[in-house]
This record gives sequence, structure tokens and C-alpha cells, in this order.
Amino acid sequence: MDFVYKKANLADLEKIWDKNIKEHKGDKRWIKWKKEMIENNRDSKAATFIVVCNDEPVGEGSVLLSPKCKAVRNKKRLCDGKDTANLNALRIQKEYEGKGHISKLVKEIEKYALSAGYSYLTIGVEAKETRNLAIYLHWGYNEFIMSAKEEGKLVLYFQKKLNKKLRLN
Repeated sequence: MDFVYKKANLADLEKIWDKNIKEHKGDKRWIKWKKEMIENNRDSKAATFIVVCNDEPVGEGSVLLSPKCKAVRNKKRLCDGKDTANLNALRIQKEYEGKGHISKLVKEIEKYALSAGYSYLTIGVEAKETRNLAIYLHWGYNEFIMSAKEEGKLVLYFQKKLNKKLRLN
């Protein structure tokens, strides 16, 4: 199997979001989120990256570059549009979990954010998601910056200073 890690174009976004909506049938939030994320990508307020296997998107992650994105609105510590951007919505299909694909995708996102002039990336994790928290800490997102109650869940936010050496790889 061949895997590609790349910045999504509009056709890729349509495809991955249609898959997400199908997987979450009946949850109208996914339809709203699709519209928001496509607009954010189109307006350069965000950039979505995907994991592609045999021409099919199987994973994704986005970097929110503008504090105008709804997920980070009124949270300047998470995304200020200058030095700090937010890593958001990391997902991969179940059968591809635990194989390093999201780690590779995050590296691509980090390179992109660095080349766009950002020095820091932030990431949020539900406090109960201890496996994801351990992964994010391993990736270097280990500076705790804030917590928030979102949709009744405690979310912890961490920050990472991007390494300029990323550009060389």
C-alpha cells in the first residue's frame, strides 16, 4: 500500500468531509463543520492535510491559522494569527491507527506552519483521552497553556515551539 501525506485541495476536502458525514449519520454538526472547514481552507484561515492510501483519504488534520476560525475564536492563546496556530481535528480510520500515519501527517503540518511564519503550535485534548495526551506529549506538545470546558468536557491545551530544523528534513 502506498501512503501519501499532503495538503488537501478542495476536491480532497469534499471527499474526506463526505466520509466524515457518512460515518456520523444523523449528527448535523458534521455538515456545519464541513462548510466551515472548506471556507476556512478556501480563505487561507486554515490548511487541512490528509493521509491518502490508494487514492482514498483515510486520515486528516488541520492547522488553524486565523483567530477568526470558530474553534479558536476568543482564544488568542491557541491561535493569534501571527506566531501561534492551532493543530486541530486529527483523525484516521480505525484500520490505520497505530501505524505512525498521524505522526507523519503532523510533521507535514508542522513544516507548513513553520514555513508560513508560525513559531508555535497548540493542541487540545480531552482530559479523559490519556492515550492521545501521551502521544501529544511525546510529539513535544508539553507546555500546558490552559484548560476549558467544551461541550461539557474538560479539554487541556498544550503548546510546542516549532523547531527551525524541520525545514531541512
